Amino acid sequence: MNRPAENTPTPEKIVADLVFLLDLEAKGPDVFIGRRRPDGTGRVFGGQAIAQALGAASRTVDSGRRAHSLHAYFLRPGSDDLPIEYRVKRDLDGRSFSNRRVVASQQGKPILNLTASFQIPVDGPSHQHPTMPDVPGPDDLIPDSEIRLDVAGQIPDSPIRRLLLRPFPVDFRSVEPRDWLEPQVRPATSNVWFRTVAPLPPEPAVHRAALAYISDFQILATVLQPHGKSIHSGQVKGASLDHAVWFHDDFSVDDWLLFATESPWSGAARGFARGQIFTRDGRLVASVTQEGMLRHV
Repeated sequence: MNRPAENTPTPEKIVADLVFLLDLEAKGPDVFIGRRRPDGTGRVFGGQAIAQALGAASRTVDSGRRAHSLHAYFLRPGSDDLPIEYRVKRDLDGRSFSNRRVVASQQGKPILNLTASFQIPVDGPSHQHPTMPDVPGPDDLIPDSEIRLDVAGQIPDSPIRRLLLRPFPVDFRSVEPRDWLEPQVRPATSNVWFRTVAPLPPEPAVHRAALAYISDFQILATVLQPHGKSIHSGQVKGASLDHAVWFHDDFSVDDWLLFATESPWSGAARGFARGQIFTRDGRLVASVTQEGMLRHV
């Protein structure tokens, strides 16, 4: 097995770097600057832009109002070499709901548009469907980080190898591990447990931003499973087109959550996937949808 370097940062440092990345610098009224990732791979990860945009919107809303949904469109690839400017429009502040529009830009060109809605939590009719999938718990699964190290040991130095070896702030544990190098044809469903590798600050806005960040992992890969292909193996070129998250209830991203995804359709160089996020005791706390571009290389 290929082992990480001795100078690998501690889990606490890795998570602190994530919190710092998702924090924002105020530049002016309703204008914020998102920090760049110094060890990025060239193109900004979509989940980073979504989480930072949600953070910018949250900074303009009273702390008693929590994000309950976001809808984002990816317009252009972002560069890891540059910070991102987020401009927020305050479209609504009603008695119970607030709505914000955010434009993320680099060098004067928009790379992402996001709309987020916030609500003061109140009581109302309650039900949940579906139930959480009956899958093994995270304690019975191999961490994906170990699988990534094994794969990295089989390939020469390259951007994908460096990506595989990079310390990651999230512990993923796949119920049905993917083969990164030689993917096999399999159903368009996937289940993966996740949590941050160290505790997060307790504020709900931090956990919502972290979940928005993580929600862009894994989901688009589910579309390719029936075709036995992978973006990482160079068979397909992919990019997220739009992304939506609904936050149903409170949760902690530093405790285990299950991301259950499925892809009901792909075609016309696009693929659609959706997922539900459950707590370990079976509460449905978030839903996610994404459409992405998928083209043969």
